[in-house]
Amino acid sequence: MSITDNYKLNLIQWYPGHIAKAEKALKEQLKRVDVVLEVRDIRIPLTTRHPKVDEWVGGKTRVLVINRVDMVLPQVRSLWVEWFKRQGEMLYFTNAQHGQGVAAVAKAAQAAGVEINKRRHERGMLPRPVRAVVIGFPNVGKSALINRLLGRRAVESAARPGVTRQLRWVRMENQLELLDAPGVIPARLDDQDAGLKLAICDDIGEASYDNQMVAAALVDLINDLQATATDLLPHQPLQSRYEFDATAMTGESYLHALAEHRYKGDVERTARQLLTDFRKGFLGSIPLELPPN
Repeated sequence: MSITDNYKLNLIQWYPGHIAKAEKALKEQLKRVDVVLEVRDIRIPLTTRHPKVDEWVGGKTRVLVINRVDMVLPQVRSLWVEWFKRQGEMLYFTNAQHGQGVAAVAKAAQAAGVEINKRRHERGMLPRPVRAVVIGFPNVGKSALINRLLGRRAVESAARPGVTRQLRWVRMENQLELLDAPGVIPARLDDQDAGLKLAICDDIGEASYDNQMVAAALVDLINDLQATATDLLPHQPLQSRYEFDATAMTGESYLHALAEHRYKGDVERTARQLLTDFRKGFLGSIPLELPPN
């Protein structure tokens, strides 16, 4: 069942002007780039794949970075490794906030640079640093990854979408030049399920969605996962957090009942609390999508 079956609402739309500009500038800069580091969110690794990524990468080396690895259980990670392997893809798991897995990403980017400089040498040209661009949806952890790769706070990083507004080159010693690009999302999100998952994970701007609708969808998703993949998420995450069971209710009913139970009937406050608790990991390690069968 689609999580949007209960939500007959307008599609979530969020395409600020700076993203349109950034996408145009990114296409220009891609001509100068050797390696594309594509960053996705492990809770929604399919939803955070930009449909134009293959076109942007072209014949360049692509390193697929799955960030926020701490936000799902190890068995979920293993399922994704297997699934991506079947698609011919190798994954690099990171927790960019804490630096986990970042050294392997740097090594993969530099390995591509060795090949490029070998070809340059054969043509009688001098070696140069490998040029890599870091791309992905807003708030998937691109700037945090860049800061970790550089070993210093070179770009602004915050847990909200839309912090990086323009493209900027930063250099890592003499080996690597990194292009920090703003988060890019498709001009239209025609898939309402995808829009809701992006909103739940705070990967699109808050102005583009209704908190209550999104929080209710989160409850429905958790209930659905509990029924179909119990071993892949913590036991009764909502019951454990709020001492209030959700299994027999729709997301919308639960939101209103929880508001009465804990937040003096304030449904908006309840919705915000639910979303914040999920985003900060207080509900435990919960994936919002699993590999297709």
